[in-house]
Amino acid sequence: MIKYLRGDATRPRVIGPKVLTHICNDQGRWGKGFVVALSARWPEPEQAYRAWVQQGVWGDEPFGLGGAQLVEIPHGDIAVVNMVAQQGIKTRDGVPPIRYGALETCLHKLQIFARQRDASIHMPRIGCGLAGGTWEQVEPLIHKLLGDLHVFVYDVNKRVQGLF
Repeated sequence: MIKYLRGDATRPRVIGPKVLTHICNDQGRWGKGFVVALSARWPEPEQAYRAWVQQGVWGDEPFGLGGAQLVEIPHGDIAVVNMVAQQGIKTRDGVPPIRYGALETCLHKLQIFARQRDASIHMPRIGCGLAGGTWEQVEPLIHKLLGDLHVFVYDVNKRVQGLF
């Protein structure tokens, strides 16, 4: 079940364990889009992503398309999942960086993480910003893989638009 909310996905409005998720690129680049707000709130997701890129593996999870990295946020009931579903950072020959097959793989892993924690899932409209995807293609994947979980999709309102 997807519930749409206005506001900042880094400030989820539900009680209980929460998993925040977003899409990363496969180039090790971090610094534009939703990650700016994420890093402003917690340093751990960026630090973990950079370590994953440098080491090439996080636990048993190799870095690359389809990879998903669970990062626990200390002192709270929030975890962040960095999902690698963007090839490169720019549209090339009319093809945006989003890779829907990699996103589907990541969402499957996200489902496992959320079930293990009995957590709700919180996200911006993943894949529809810098990755160049369309919500018409992303939303059905969310329904397919996360449809029986509590999923909250946050749309930015005018007051926080500058963060994203």
